[in-house]
Amino acid sequence: MIFAWALLAPAIIYVTIIVAWPLVETFRLSFTDASLKKVTNYVGWRNYTKIFNDTFLTVILRTFTWTFFSVLLKMVIGTCGAVLLNAAVPGRHLFRILTMPPWIVPMAIGIFMWGWMYNGQFGMISGLLQRFGLVDGPVAFLAYGTSAYWATIITDVWIGVPMVTIYFLAAIQSIPKDLYEAAWTDGAGRWMRFRRITLPLMAPAIITMSMLSLIATFNSFDIIWILTRGGPSGQTTTMIIDTYQTAIGSKKYGEGAARAVVICIFLSLFCIAYFRITRRLQTIGGKE
Repeated sequence: MIFAWALLAPAIIYVTIIVAWPLVETFRLSFTDASLKKVTNYVGWRNYTKIFNDTFLTVILRTFTWTFFSVLLKMVIGTCGAVLLNAAVPGRHLFRILTMPPWIVPMAIGIFMWGWMYNGQFGMISGLLQRFGLVDGPVAFLAYGTSAYWATIITDVWIGVPMVTIYFLAAIQSIPKDLYEAAWTDGAGRWMRFRRITLPLMAPAIITMSMLSLIATFNSFDIIWILTRGGPSGQTTTMIIDTYQTAIGSKKYGEGAARAVVICIFLSLFCIAYFRITRRLQTIGGKE
């Protein structure tokens, strides 16, 4: 028994110090008026009732829509890319290597590159649009709410698609070839084989990657902060950006902690939904 606890001790210490203690401290701070200028006092639920105003509800809705479109595009593009990379075509190994740079390049460098391309004066995208006569003058994509919103989504998709593609490619390659051969013998076309064999057997991988991508995207800070800092006029401000601006920018640690707790609750609900779905799939698979 002592030997077993000795083996578990490093994991217990890690979880306690690195995971549990910061969570407990954040939860404690969320019930105080902690800031850089004040003596910390207990304020009860005031921070929570204060943040749920029209502005924060708009930020929550924007975070969910931003996450939804980003994850959806990653899943769709990643699935298509995995299917194409799995096809028996010359040079497919080279194409697999070429999908990796967005994931390999340091995130900050990749984001700065996209920021340069979005620039209205010397950016590549604006220059190409003017060259082909699609616009009359420079287009500053990050200066307008709608274009900045979609610009951050495109950047996030560009960074996340390689990992999704490689993960789905591995899932496709684990499917027994006999199933495709039998379906082909029975006269099933490409689309029928994809719909009846590939997608169902990829379902566990799709659900797992969707959840991992959802958590990473929901907590995405670097992309929006480097490109827009939440602007223009807060049109790209998500919950993680709002939390940073409140806790670090305005030095309102108590209110920032309350926002962090709300984010943690949302992500916990996502994880619970994920475990319920995977358990349901395992149950269905066991019955079959």
